[in-house]
Amino acid sequence: MQPARPPSREPAWKGAALLTGGFVVLLWLLEVLDTATGHPLDSYGVQPRSEDGLVGILLAPTLHFGFDHLVSNTIPVLVLGFLTLATGVARGIAATAIIWVIGGLGVWLFAQPGSVHAGASVLIFGWIVYLIVRGLLNRRTTEIMIGVAVFLLYSGALLGVLPGQPGVSWQGHLFGAVGGFVAARVLTTRRPRESSLTHY
Repeated sequence: MQPARPPSREPAWKGAALLTGGFVVLLWLLEVLDTATGHPLDSYGVQPRSEDGLVGILLAPTLHFGFDHLVSNTIPVLVLGFLTLATGVARGIAATAIIWVIGGLGVWLFAQPGSVHAGASVLIFGWIVYLIVRGLLNRRTTEIMIGVAVFLLYSGALLGVLPGQPGVSWQGHLFGAVGGFVAARVLTTRRPRESSLTHY
């Protein structure tokens, strides 16, 4: 009688693809609903230093100001969200939660009162920084390669943390990036460098 085999584990990339795809579907469904009902959801973004605006910390990354806004975020969410989750779904979810909260809280504390901030770009900027810093810290070959690829593809986007473009929440970009850095430091175990051997 052969011993029972342990149940096989699904590869992390399958869970990553399912979760990222499901999140993007949610974003589109919410925007369809918002547009069809006259954009009432737009007011649920982050409203800085307003008690009513605190709910936006939880909701803002799922809301967008029209389809143009959502279209511009869709591909980066698919790519960067998948890469964040693909090397470990639980760790990727934890990183996303840290980015989500720090990004939203930073906007609520420091952005201009009377404004409303929404959009998944707070996550996008957080994921960019998280993936780059994670590769630098843990020195795993796969994650270094991911970090380098993300840097080459998206490093120019990091200029979005600077003020200057009207109608763009640079505070969301900035504090999303801060959240990504914090997530990488908190969740990444730094691997020691291997001592080099010198042969005589």
